[in-house]
Amino acid sequence: MKKLLSFLTSVLALVSCTSQNARQRPSDATTASSTSFYSFNLPELESGVPVDFSTFKGKKIVLLNVASKCGYTPQYADWEAFHKQYGDKVVVLGFPANNFMGQEPGSNDEIANFCSKNYGVTFPMFQKISVKGDDMHPLYQWLSQKDKNGWNDQAPSWNFCKYVVDEKGELVSFFPSGVKPGDVEFKKAVGL
Repeated sequence: MKKLLSFLTSVLALVSCTSQNARQRPSDATTASSTSFYSFNLPELESGVPVDFSTFKGKKIVLLNVASKCGYTPQYADWEAFHKQYGDKVVVLGFPANNFMGQEPGSNDEIANFCSKNYGVTFPMFQKISVKGDDMHPLYQWLSQKDKNGWNDQAPSWNFCKYVVDEKGELVSFFPSGVKPGDVEFKKAVGL
């Protein structure tokens, strides 16, 4: 019964996560917080060495909350291909999270091995964090709380949601799980 419930929940998430739930920054939005995207730093997945987000200044950035045991997990291949093709213009960042049906139960080492072995992931990945709930990481608070980013209040609804940050460090778009790199609206949001 538990497996059936898990399957049905995954199917419902897949059906509900279409591009029609995408959100774009309104032209009149203002930055509401003194916290900047560039003020964050998180430990890299394998080494644990903190990465200063100010190193991404001047580039568009796509942030993905990822999981290894999800119906969307094959998107790793799509995002790796995107990274290889457009990595000089758009930075892809992956944030493993176990917030949805326990679909990322592994340790940081297990996640790194899974991503490398199964999908050849070379885009930057960070150590596991929480992307919703009471223990939501401050980065995801900034991404999903209007009082912090100026306009968006959409937290991840499932694994592989996408946030787009522009060259100035401002959040400009949110895309749900089902949106892949080839989606017309997504490509427009990242200037491709």
